[in-house]
Amino acid sequence: MARPPSRRPGHNRKAQYSLFASYVVAVTGAAIGLLLVIVAIFDPTGFAGIRAVTAEVTRPVSAGLKNMVSGVSSVDEVLAAYWRAGSQNVTLRRQVEADRNRIIEAKAVAQENARLKKLLKLVDEDASQLLTARLISSSSSSARRFARLNAGRWQGVLPGMPVRATEGLIGRVHSTTPNTSDVLLLTDTGSIVPVRRANDNIPAISTGAGDGSLEIRALSAGRNPFKPGDLLVTSGIGGIYQPNIPVAVIVRVQGEIAWGFPLANPSRVDAVVVERAYEQVVTRPDPAAPATTQGAEPGNAATP
Repeated sequence: MARPPSRRPGHNRKAQYSLFASYVVAVTGAAIGLLLVIVAIFDPTGFAGIRAVTAEVTRPVSAGLKNMVSGVSSVDEVLAAYWRAGSQNVTLRRQVEADRNRIIEAKAVAQENARLKKLLKLVDEDASQLLTARLISSSSSSARRFARLNAGRWQGVLPGMPVRATEGLIGRVHSTTPNTSDVLLLTDTGSIVPVRRANDNIPAISTGAGDGSLEIRALSAGRNPFKPGDLLVTSGIGGIYQPNIPVAVIVRVQGEIAWGFPLANPSRVDAVVVERAYEQVVTRPDPAAPATTQGAEPGNAATP
């Protein structure tokens, strides 16, 4: 009877090649990682260039993975909503009937406001909005919290510009490449946002804790004025963020520090708005304002 062949890697040439290839890949990856660390420490400018090239190359892949993850994460929500639809149907009908009168009143008020604005020659114009873009990736577990936009310098995006969603503030632009931008999220430890409590304008400072939460410190001396459930909005101080943008809600208070969570979750946000800095909008000249003749006093006509 013939002796069965040995299946150990030492007697199988194909297994030896596979094992050798895995060693080569591991050593190559470690060498590349070490080289990138050395470049980041001794040549930050060169590392920034490498990072920009990588962002441009991986942009299509990041966008595709973002869409795939969003589709998979929404499957459980769709199934749960299907099972709860029957029990919620009656409640929703009652709620619709109760809200119908409120909707009619709100429409009447909106029509009256539109009529008064026309009488006062007021025009609603948001001069802060620059463009709309999409978040194609975001970090949720690393020490630094960044998100990536599919718009960059070629689209007019500059570092320092605020980024917001319909739910609230996302953060501000940290760095840009020709077609992508990195957004410093509110939860990053380097993010500091002047805020105020929405109902009584108590000023505070919001700082990212690096773990998905925000550290809120009141600027007023004395007892901590915040309590769970308080809504915080931007105050407009500092000249970067527009005032009254929703930021976070307080969840717990510990001594002089209040802890909150952002209202806008980057992992669930798709479309965002990139805005100009608040100080640029405020100091922007009005194109409709008449130009005065140099050397002429205001209110006096220039003599020929």
